[in-house]
Amino acid sequence: MTSRLPRKLNPLLLGSALALGLSLASNAQAEELRIGFIAPVTGIFAQIGKDMTDGFQLYLDQHGGKLGGADVKFIVEDDQGKPDTGVIKAKKLILQDKVNMFIGGLLASTGYALAPVSTAEKTLYISSISSADDLTQRQLDKYPYFARTSWTSSQPEQPLGQWACDQGYKKVVTIAADYAFGYESVGGFQKVFEDCGGKVIQKIWPPLGTKDFGPYIPNIKADADAIFSLMVGPMALQFPKQLRAAGIKKPITAGGTSYDEFVLPFMGDEVIGDVSALHYSAAIETPANEAFVKAYRTKYGKVPSYYSENNYTTAMWLDEAMKQAGGKYPGPEKFIKIMEGIKLDAPRGPVRMDDMRNPIENVYIKKVEKKKMFGYDKAELWNTVIKTYPAVSQFWTYGKEKFLKQPVYSRDFPACKYCE
Repeated sequence: MTSRLPRKLNPLLLGSALALGLSLASNAQAEELRIGFIAPVTGIFAQIGKDMTDGFQLYLDQHGGKLGGADVKFIVEDDQGKPDTGVIKAKKLILQDKVNMFIGGLLASTGYALAPVSTAEKTLYISSISSADDLTQRQLDKYPYFARTSWTSSQPEQPLGQWACDQGYKKVVTIAADYAFGYESVGGFQKVFEDCGGKVIQKIWPPLGTKDFGPYIPNIKADADAIFSLMVGPMALQFPKQLRAAGIKKPITAGGTSYDEFVLPFMGDEVIGDVSALHYSAAIETPANEAFVKAYRTKYGKVPSYYSENNYTTAMWLDEAMKQAGGKYPGPEKFIKIMEGIKLDAPRGPVRMDDMRNPIENVYIKKVEKKKMFGYDKAELWNTVIKTYPAVSQFWTYGKEKFLKQPVYSRDFPACKYCE
């Protein structure tokens, strides 16, 4: 009898063991945070995509591959800088890879394409770069699973419009990439600049990806006091070089992507003195930023761009949220509520969310200078901070209610009422 008893219990013991194993596996799975990351790995924006992934990966590496105590499965998908491809990859991440959330997307148009996926699939989407204004403005109610850790396109350009006015500029020509990001950036600058007495007298829209500005530069109005430019990717490198080669010496005020650290090391002395605005500069002289710049440069051999910092700070934000959630992902709604209550001291400076899930953060007016920084021996081009606008809201000084009564900034709004 005793010799038969174990044999009779074997199936039961086996079943219990299997059940226990499945339970343990289930618990282990629940404690793993699965993050999908969408970035252009190939195509004309591939190097920007690398900066994006490197920023996030640096934070993970510094924290043992964990966020808030949870092991992270980090899955990168290539959208090639194309919104429709981004949608396909987002659905793959959700339905096949079973991610808890997806992050990224580069272009503003990609952000507008990805947000509806988060709603349809009830999956958290965190925009770490894509700056599409209306996602955290008039359209927010349609996207309950969306949050942003970066900025809106117009957010830094609104204080830049005020700064340009304060410099005494009266007439400005704008030249910007012909897509949503360009429209919203120009719109923010124009609205504030004209509200304080300036005039935008011409708007020029070269197509996204333009490398030859020869057809556009000769048309810039001669009576402008300054030029506002908004370039992305390879456009940023070519425009100031070709502008100065054409003999035009007018001051440049620009959107931050025009002179971001992604492109700055490849520029020449022709950009010294040019001014731009953004919520990050690698030249911010704080202990947090110096440590970040040195760590990033040691690991990747280059100064971090805003694309890098935004994703590093996104990982920092997720880390704190996961800690407050006890190391287990609580679902998109609760996770967003936790994120809304977090205040960070990031490399970019203090940052927190407003009540529409967009950061309130410093905006820096930056001048390109050749200098030594942070103990590095070689003099290099840096975006020296010349003025800080603290705690800038996406609604600038207008207030949310007044701001949201106007249309989203677009190719046609504000109208170019001083154009001839």
